[in-house]
Amino acid sequence: MSEVVLYTRRGPAAWITLNRPDKLNALNEALVRGVREAVARAADDDEVRVVVLTGAGRAFSAGFDIAEEVEQKLESAQDWHRVLSTDVAMTMEVWSLPKPVIAAVRGWCLAGGCELAMACDLIVCTQDACFGEPEIRYGSGPVTLLMPFVLGQKRTNELLFTGDTLGAEEALQAGLVNRVVPDDRLEAEVDTLVGKIAPTPLPVLRFTKLALQAAYEAMGMRQAVAANVGLSALLNSADTPEQREFDRIAAEKGLRAALDWRDARYGEIS
Repeated sequence: MSEVVLYTRRGPAAWITLNRPDKLNALNEALVRGVREAVARAADDDEVRVVVLTGAGRAFSAGFDIAEEVEQKLESAQDWHRVLSTDVAMTMEVWSLPKPVIAAVRGWCLAGGCELAMACDLIVCTQDACFGEPEIRYGSGPVTLLMPFVLGQKRTNELLFTGDTLGAEEALQAGLVNRVVPDDRLEAEVDTLVGKIAPTPLPVLRFTKLALQAAYEAMGMRQAVAANVGLSALLNSADTPEQREFDRIAAEKGLRAALDWRDARYGEIS
């Protein structure tokens, strides 16, 4: 198990922790690989009834590691399709895990991190949590198109076209999260949910989750996610002047300077 992903057992729950706190748990190749390994481990352990996904430090995840993407110098749609397919596979493995999954979210939960949280069955967050998919401001788009199936069409349209974010209470009202709690109550609240779910026999939990997944898949969720991979690959390889300038600044002056340039164009994400 990679050090960037921690796996611990707490009674009937397996806690999977994204562990790059200095990078706001940005999803790089090692972390994606570690999450997939941890999810497979939890799926195979019949002593595990519930899985909890969380982030170390002050964020759940700020999304995919833009600095790593800049360094990789991905250009063609084929290159992007290869990388994005791996990213989508990770998120959908969380979605498909045959046991209930709870996301315990602090702070930033953006882009690919937001998708990872939405792939979980329940989300409990702290009062400072912030959710969104601001990829359009990078000249990109969502990798795993789950938001329409979680929030509905109109709210998703607004968030994806503007790149705006939702605070914890807004996310609760929108139906994105289940509960909002003070920071010092997050783990206790998750433990309470685990205590309510875990006594149910594992086969009952599995078949209940399969039924819930089938309902979304009947609405075409998997087809939409699969179609989006190809469209996202084309979008990321579009090579617009804005994308080139962002990448140039990031390569020459660092990611912070590139983000400042982006923010000057759009204003602070709100």
